[in-house]
Amino acid sequence: METAEEADICRVCRSEGTPEKPLYHPCVCTGSIKFIHQEWENLLADCLQGCFVVTCTLCAFISLVWLREQIVHGGAPQWLEQNQQQPLNGVGQQNEAQAAVNGGVENAVLDQPANPAAENVVVGENPEIQEEQVDEEEEDNEDEEDAVVEDAADANNGAQEHSMEWLHLVLSDLTAVKMAIVSSDDMNWNALEWDRAAEELTWERMLGLDGSLVFLEHVFWVVSLNTLFILVFAFCPYHIGHFSIVGLGFEEYVQASHFEGLITTIVGYVLLAVTLIVCHGLAALVKFQRSRRLLGVCYIVVKVSLLVVVEIGVFPLICGWWLDICSLEMFDATLKDRELSFQSAPGTTMFLHWLVGMVYVFYFASFILLLREVLRPGVLWFLRNLNDPDFNPVQEMIHLPIYRHLRRFILSVIVFGSIVLLMLWLPIRIIKYLLPNFLPYNVMLYSDAPVSELSLELLLLQVVLPALLEQGHTRQWLKGLVRAWTVTAGYLLDLHSYLLGDQEENENNANQQPNNQHARNNNAIPVVGEGLHAAHQAILQQGGPVGFQPYRRPLKFPLRIFLLIVFMCITLLIASLICLTLPVFAGRWLMSFWTGTAKIHELYTAACGLYVCWLTIRAVTVLVAWMPQGRRVIFQKVKEWSLMIMKTLIVAILLAGVVPLLLGLLFELVIVAPLRVPLDQTPLFYPWQDWALGVLHAKIIAAITLMGPQWWLKTVIEQVYANGIRNIDLHFIIRKLAAPVISVLLLSLCVPYIIASGVVPLLGVTAEMQNLVQRRIYPFLLMVVVLMGILSFQVRQFKRLYEHIKNDKYLVGQRLVNYERKSGKPGTSTTPPQSSQE
Repeated sequence: METAEEADICRVCRSEGTPEKPLYHPCVCTGSIKFIHQEWENLLADCLQGCFVVTCTLCAFISLVWLREQIVHGGAPQWLEQNQQQPLNGVGQQNEAQAAVNGGVENAVLDQPANPAAENVVVGENPEIQEEQVDEEEEDNEDEEDAVVEDAADANNGAQEHSMEWLHLVLSDLTAVKMAIVSSDDMNWNALEWDRAAEELTWERMLGLDGSLVFLEHVFWVVSLNTLFILVFAFCPYHIGHFSIVGLGFEEYVQASHFEGLITTIVGYVLLAVTLIVCHGLAALVKFQRSRRLLGVCYIVVKVSLLVVVEIGVFPLICGWWLDICSLEMFDATLKDRELSFQSAPGTTMFLHWLVGMVYVFYFASFILLLREVLRPGVLWFLRNLNDPDFNPVQEMIHLPIYRHLRRFILSVIVFGSIVLLMLWLPIRIIKYLLPNFLPYNVMLYSDAPVSELSLELLLLQVVLPALLEQGHTRQWLKGLVRAWTVTAGYLLDLHSYLLGDQEENENNANQQPNNQHARNNNAIPVVGEGLHAAHQAILQQGGPVGFQPYRRPLKFPLRIFLLIVFMCITLLIASLICLTLPVFAGRWLMSFWTGTAKIHELYTAACGLYVCWLTIRAVTVLVAWMPQGRRVIFQKVKEWSLMIMKTLIVAILLAGVVPLLLGLLFELVIVAPLRVPLDQTPLFYPWQDWALGVLHAKIIAAITLMGPQWWLKTVIEQVYANGIRNIDLHFIIRKLAAPVISVLLLSLCVPYIIASGVVPLLGVTAEMQNLVQRRIYPFLLMVVVLMGILSFQVRQFKRLYEHIKNDKYLVGQRLVNYERKSGKPGTSTTPPQSSQE
């Protein structure tokens, strides 16, 4: 009998291992296909790396073009344009022409030496030539002063003779310059007539399917651009950084980070940025305008690239690691565990921490947007408004100096880190002190649990979270809580005017408005000396605090602001304590009735407890809203809601219980069992897992149906969605949706079983063949149905193609011409005599 080692084969070439080409298993698979040769693994890695490199170069090219558009439309920084010759634009020339008309002949003649400068706009793309012309004009100014004065005197004497002629020359020059600018823009933006090229370039022409060789040119340009971008954006920065790290002796530290290539490339980009700054300064010193501008644009590209890496990559990564470090005690983990995890899988560990940090930053920004909807405009002056239409982060990266970005980055790290300490680390310490047995949370998976973890996870993702997000009205509730807290804090600290503005206070206190009018007039708009907020708001708005509402400034205003911050910190701490304990406690208590003493992942207990808390709060709010309407109305509402809940339960049992169970069981018989269970073994079916997978498949099928063409199932689903829960039609759902779907699923399950177990044994086949038919009849029938569907689709497509060809060739207007069969005598065809006359 062969041993396991002799039976091991490569899963790619299906050959056994040799001493020259040994087998190894690169993954954690334990089946018979876990082995692979080294060269195939290298080939796969090379293919993946090549795809990654091509994708990166394509993204780099698109980003470079987009950044160029930002620089062109948004304008270059002031330091890049401060020494440039300011060309005259069309507006300036129109103003000059209007000044010449309104100012008389004297001003027109005195402005006559400016005509060469206006003509230089045409060659404004060459700064060196333009600068030489300006220098020559400055050298000749002293020699021509007397001539200009004489010309001015002559103009004063003969104004009536030359005024109309000079005005015509000015307008002619203006028209010529405008045409030159338009032609220059056309050369810059539409040099190859992109609109016409886009109409002629098709996929067939681009891929060479039309018989031409144009695609070879496209392949050449793609390979050339990829090579150029790899050389410029990867090879050069990496080797510059590598030489610098080796020279400074930091090679061991970089290798210990497990991201040697990335860190080395970033160091190379930093050194390139410093080199470009130095070269830009030298070019400005020696007045090489063209080189100075080119170096400045290159520095902007490198600067924006580094800032994007810091903003999108480094900052969320720092937040993710800080969240993990502050929550170690919550999961009974240590820094040593995180170090071992990082060493075993550095890429996965960094990606997970980056993902957690990105989610944290996103929800923090969403909460700030919610605060702006509640608070008075101007309170959050120190935070950027993401909803501002004038806010453009790329333009800020281009124009703001690097030290301002560095200061903003440090402040952001301090703010986000402090909030994590306040809402995560400190509550965990308090919970461990007050409830020693509550922590740590259980995040380990156990195979002996009576309920499958996969079922619970899919139940969480497909039932609990969608209901909370769609029906929870979380944003409205959170906004109401924030507004209630703001009103309470405003009245306790006499900061209602500062937090919510005077307009709401006037509506609530209309009788006290005359008494407070004098104080409001004195403190209508704070000046710079009264506080930094007004000055900073004016700076942000560039010319005045637009959107800044005045407020009443109470006595001891700084002390009240400090107490407001303390009150806010206490509120956040209490809210964090409630969120960390109440849902988990409720979920553990409810799960104990289902799973007993078995340990369940805290994600499921927290989700279950959160769902129960949401249902409780929702019921309380509904009852509070019904209370003022009287007992009779409450009983009527309870009766209506009870009937609606009963209908919803029946629909849920059919559509969320029976249909997913049948669908999951059918998927198990068609796909999972033939692939995973050998013929000599009996498959085992787990109803919970089948139901959970059925829920997932049902949602996918419903989504695909809604996105597909119009047919009866899509019409019925759309009608059910349109009716909603309040107007649920139980008879319509059962008759049009539940009964047909359940019937089709039952037939799909029963018909193959009847054929395999009832018809096949009557044919007198062997037991092995009968077992084979029973195990393979479900995928076989699925393949038959798919083939029949494909054949019917192809038949319909051929019919459409036939009709299309027939109509293109013979259809003229609404009549078929020359469609009848031709007769055997070619000379018998005659033409109407009136056709020649026509």
